[in-house]
Amino acid sequence: MLDVALSIEPAWPEGIDWDAIATRAATAALTATAQGAWIDQPFTAEISVRLTDDAEVQALNRDYRHKDKPTNVLSFPMIAPDLLDAVANTDDSEVLVGDIVLARETCAAEAAAKGISLRDHATHLIVHGTLHLLGYDHQDRAEAEAMEQIERDVLATLGIADPYRHDDKDED
Repeated sequence: MLDVALSIEPAWPEGIDWDAIATRAATAALTATAQGAWIDQPFTAEISVRLTDDAEVQALNRDYRHKDKPTNVLSFPMIAPDLLDAVANTDDSEVLVGDIVLARETCAAEAAAKGISLRDHATHLIVHGTLHLLGYDHQDRAEAEAMEQIERDVLATLGIADPYRHDDKDED
């Protein structure tokens, strides 16, 4: 089972079911990977999603990545990639997969520049962040292409257009 724990700052728009968006995005991403079987396992895999502001994300980016600037999404995996396959054999009742943090101002500016809704952009970034938690990366062209294809496929199942059609590859 997957549990998505959402925390949200008031600066994010009200009237949107961010909890449902985060759960749907993380579940779809998990299901599209080799770890998709976790959904049917007796343990609970937990992903934390925090919707916050640029200042908090900048501080995290500075402290953990040594980049003193805000970014759209940060992911903090709790499981080393080489241990992901062993998780299915756990006898723990809960497995902390990791944390995903989104910066509202940066996300809103990117969404506006792309002419898409903040809801769709945040969904994409949660999918992207979930894949990072599951060991996917985009450090070289082959990794980037593989990760982006999974994102395209997942987003298509969620009714969201290909985010890489005209993208400048600025996501983390």
